[in-house]
Amino acid sequence: MHTIDLKLFFNFRSPYCYLASKTLFSLLDDYHVNLVWRPLAGWNGRSAPERAKVKIPLTRQDVARWAKRMNIPCNPPPITTDPTAAGVGSLLAEEKDCLREYIIRVMDAEWAEGLDIGQPDILVDIARQAGLDPDEFTATINDPERQQVLDTNWQEAQESRVIGVPTFVIADQIFWGNDRIDFVHEHLRELGAKK
Repeated sequence: MHTIDLKLFFNFRSPYCYLASKTLFSLLDDYHVNLVWRPLAGWNGRSAPERAKVKIPLTRQDVARWAKRMNIPCNPPPITTDPTAAGVGSLLAEEKDCLREYIIRVMDAEWAEGLDIGQPDILVDIARQAGLDPDEFTATINDPERQQVLDTNWQEAQESRVIGVPTFVIADQIFWGNDRIDFVHEHLRELGAKK
């Protein structure tokens, strides 16, 4: 069985990415897939600020329902939280083979504890808990070349007709939303990728 590329566009500020972080790793555990990690910065992959003002009350109700169903805590971070540094830092976590731990810890700190992951001291502490060296992590999140990777990821997302996060892409098939992960499972089974 050959390994299938599973591309994931992800923004650490998205509550739906938080929900997805609780179930997406079964895709890596249960199938022969190669995770193609595509973190995004700022508002990329999310509703624009003007639209977000209207959506936030509805989104918070919706996410609270999902969290209750999944039996996970949900305490949204400050509205001003910027996910860019967390996304840049995830590139280092991927290189150091602790991406899963990093994603889980960052999303829990942000959405379960309500912390502002845009604050460098908070984010560096989370990275340390995930197994990363604080000095190397700090250098990474301040590296303009690393920051550019997230912009390149957004260009790729737009070229692939991705309209939101989380989005999973397998060849020409696009699965948008935490509630589409079951369809990703089905598609991978159909492709014969089950371990």
